[in-house]
Amino acid sequence: MKRIVVWLVVIAFVILASWRIWVSIQKTRQAKVKIKEETVTSPVKVTIVRQIPFTETLSLPGDIKGIEEVKVFPKVSGKLYDIKVKEGDKVEKGSIIALIDRDVTGLEFKLAEVTSPIAGVISGVYLDRGAGVSPPNPSPSMGTALVGVVNMDTVIVTVDVIERDISKVKLGQKTHVRVDAYPQEEFTGKITSINPAIDLMSRTAAVEITIPNLDHRLKSGMFAQVEIIIQERPQAILIPSYSILESGEQKAVYIVENGKAFSRIVEIGNYQADSVEVISGLKSGDTLIVSGQHSLSENKIVNIVEGGIE
Repeated sequence: MKRIVVWLVVIAFVILASWRIWVSIQKTRQAKVKIKEETVTSPVKVTIVRQIPFTETLSLPGDIKGIEEVKVFPKVSGKLYDIKVKEGDKVEKGSIIALIDRDVTGLEFKLAEVTSPIAGVISGVYLDRGAGVSPPNPSPSMGTALVGVVNMDTVIVTVDVIERDISKVKLGQKTHVRVDAYPQEEFTGKITSINPAIDLMSRTAAVEITIPNLDHRLKSGMFAQVEIIIQERPQAILIPSYSILESGEQKAVYIVENGKAFSRIVEIGNYQADSVEVISGLKSGDTLIVSGQHSLSENKIVNIVEGGIE
């Protein structure tokens, strides 16, 4: 009986010792895993947040035309006796453009003069001598246009602004205009007219921009790319738009502090090309993660592989 008791005590001791050894091993393994997890780093690319000047713009396509463009009609019917101008000629207001032979059988009339109603450049000659002509009565579609005259000393660029952006556009706002003919140049103008009515089909309003053009380099009919200057701020925070993480309506970024990643909720403003303005949530000097942020979690150790050094 005593032997059985002794053996039971020995077995119990062995089991207890084995259990304690197993617990110790498991704790050691867990500690090693934790240490390993804590030492695994995520590679990221970063940039230092800075405040820079920011200009909010509205980019729109537009069409150029002269500040005055007219088609010249005769005041009497007859035949085109003579045309005094050719395309590209400069004319003054009142200059004689053509002569009309009224050519009424049995009657003699002095040749009727056709004069330019504006100063400008002949943009087109539409008829040859001897062609029959008539005045624009009762409507221009009934008349015969002889030439076109355009005043290009100043040009008008017309753009269509969508309904939601109309409130941003004001008379006198400065604009920058580019055309394909001069890709390295920028022409400066200002808004001089805003149509008070919205087009029911397109839901846009026509806006006119006036640009001085004394050298006549801008031509009627040119396509223009217009940037309307909405607002200029001397200090603003701009970050790459691809650095932002979105979850529903919430937007966030990751920054690096003491070698670890921390998320920041941000409020954003206007987009500009590949950048976006941050209104709140970041400050100048923050180290912003711009690549690798999609695989991060809060308090994660990171390895900066690019950026962050100034």
